[in-house]
Amino acid sequence: MNRRHFVWKLKNRELLAGERTLIMGVLNVTPDSFSDGGNYLDPDRAFARAIELEEQGADVIDIGAESTRPGSARISEAEELRRLIPVLKRLRGKLAIPISVDTYKAAVAEKALEHGVEIINDPSGLTFDAQLARVTANHDAALVLNHMRGTPETWAKLPPLKDVIGSIQHDLDASVHRAVHAGMDRARIAIDPGLGFGKRKEQNAEILARLGALATLDLPILVGPSRKSFLAELDRSRETPLDYATAAAVTAAILAGAHIVRVHDVAAMKLVAQVADQILNSVGTSDSSEYHAGPPRSGGSPFRR
Repeated sequence: MNRRHFVWKLKNRELLAGERTLIMGVLNVTPDSFSDGGNYLDPDRAFARAIELEEQGADVIDIGAESTRPGSARISEAEELRRLIPVLKRLRGKLAIPISVDTYKAAVAEKALEHGVEIINDPSGLTFDAQLARVTANHDAALVLNHMRGTPETWAKLPPLKDVIGSIQHDLDASVHRAVHAGMDRARIAIDPGLGFGKRKEQNAEILARLGALATLDLPILVGPSRKSFLAELDRSRETPLDYATAAAVTAAILAGAHIVRVHDVAAMKLVAQVADQILNSVGTSDSSEYHAGPPRSGGSPFRR
């Protein structure tokens, strides 16, 4: 698999995607997220965790104030902002890396962008709030479009997709077109196949195996396999740490062409990514060694200002 190179434009800088795998560190300021719910509800603890993730090697911090775990219920805009804004206020100007906010609400995105956020990570792929793309475009910020079927409340009842990769390609392509129509620059968009977001457990493995098919959309690919429930289902004893299974999924994603991986354990998964990158790069030089936007840049830092 030859991984294409991109310059992903954010609000205040650019990230080089493809030269090496970028690490997006997860910070949930929620009481009910499946992995770390309740751990960082306090803004001071959330601040300390964000600093720690940066020190461990994260290239982006992704902050979520509403859980989208299977079966979770939606919360109000006011509640999401109550959890999120105090953390963003504490972090503003304190990190050298960009902040992403995981939200599908345009009003929440607007407030987050006003507080220095550079990326909006929409778990719904613009299916919940069509205004989100316009808000993001107005701030010249970046947008991640995640593929979701149904809602977290209905996932358990959904039948398997007949053509999982074909459906994801079609739906993400439609989301990208909606975003561009709303004013988004394609150079600011990344896509995510949405592991676990309305897919049956066996189909998540198929998504990882066939991830390279999404390269036809010609956009950076983000994958979030970290501690997902489909990995837990493989360990019937529940005694093995999910980070081992996550490491396998992260490796598979990178070898299949992922540019960015979204993970909880940044320190460990950064090492995993470095090994996977070394394997991927040994296969051969990319047929598109120059970046799609702008010239290539030497050095280890992914940032361009």
